[in-house]
Amino acid sequence: MRVILMTGKGGVGKTSVAAATGLRCAELGHKTLVLSTDPAHSLADSFDLELGHEPVLVRPNLWGAELDALMELEGNWGAVKRYITQVLQARGLDGVEAEELAILPGMDEIFSLVRMKRHYDDGDFDVLIIDSAPTGTALRLLSLPEVAGWYMRRFYKPLQAVSAALRPLVEPIFRPIAGFSLPNQEVMDAPYEFYQQIEELEKVLTDSAVTSVRLVTNPEKMVIKESLRAHAYLSLYNVATDMVVANRIIPDSVTDPFFQRWKENQQQYRQEIHDNFSPLPVKEVPLYSEEMCGIAALERLKETLYGDEDPSQVYYKETTMRVVQGDGHYSLELYLPGIPKDKVELSKSADELNVRIGNHRRNLVLPQALAALQPAGAKMEDDYLKIRFASPVTA
Repeated sequence: MRVILMTGKGGVGKTSVAAATGLRCAELGHKTLVLSTDPAHSLADSFDLELGHEPVLVRPNLWGAELDALMELEGNWGAVKRYITQVLQARGLDGVEAEELAILPGMDEIFSLVRMKRHYDDGDFDVLIIDSAPTGTALRLLSLPEVAGWYMRRFYKPLQAVSAALRPLVEPIFRPIAGFSLPNQEVMDAPYEFYQQIEELEKVLTDSAVTSVRLVTNPEKMVIKESLRAHAYLSLYNVATDMVVANRIIPDSVTDPFFQRWKENQQQYRQEIHDNFSPLPVKEVPLYSEEMCGIAALERLKETLYGDEDPSQVYYKETTMRVVQGDGHYSLELYLPGIPKDKVELSKSADELNVRIGNHRRNLVLPQALAALQPAGAKMEDDYLKIRFASPVTA
């Protein structure tokens, strides 16, 4: 299965691009699902038809769906939700409040990962196009497998073993006092089973032959800045970007003086997009005179974007991380386009390298060749952060 994630700042037109991409893939005979994981769904509006949690046939070879986080939660997290509800009710909350508070913040993002994994495992489609949440939310989603793995390895598995051993001894005393039972084995197993699913999905997301991100941007200063940051952060999480779509460019045919300043600014920003994202291919889409709603409008966008091309191809293969052996030392090279070296914080603990850029952090489990070594300097060169490793004796 080919997986394509569309992301960008809110309002740049990524849903329309995702829907048009799906149309072209289906036209070429690929069984295609366009799945919206954005809590503020607009995919149904783009196709101009009703969509639900399960895939709905839009036209031959093309299906659409909008994630219902509550349905995913009940199917994958039901035992935990019921236990949390029981605990909250025992503490005095009524049924409705307890039910609502049992749904933890961020669960909609988490279960979009589970949904992606299920479609990938089922193999019912050739192409899966994800109309993801705006950039910040999407990046948190992509970091989840690694963050969850860190907590599971260090805290949850030891706690799970202790809980299983102590439950028979503590439960007779605990329940009369607390008013609710300790979590049973089903409740304790659910988080780890869930983590195993998203850990497997991480392998799919970081396989550049399978998964690509396509950044949708507009020729505006703030939007370009966010897109550049997103490209760097995606590289930090080892997720490849293969295309940039510059959307809503005012056509040359618009000659009204009111738009002259806009056109001049856009000309400058268009050049910045091509320069800053090079060597990624950039596709430009004009500002249309009508809304991108309905199949007819999406057909026009599809032709502009792809013409005779197959959108399921990998347009550019990025190498986001590599290990290079030099004269008696190793270097770990991370592709972080546009990020100054002084914005990067590095630390090492055991076999993990912690890389932090702003509020984004990644714990890299180092390959065996580097695990016993210490960072001995770093430099930014050709958009790669090159971290030199040496033995503690020679560092």
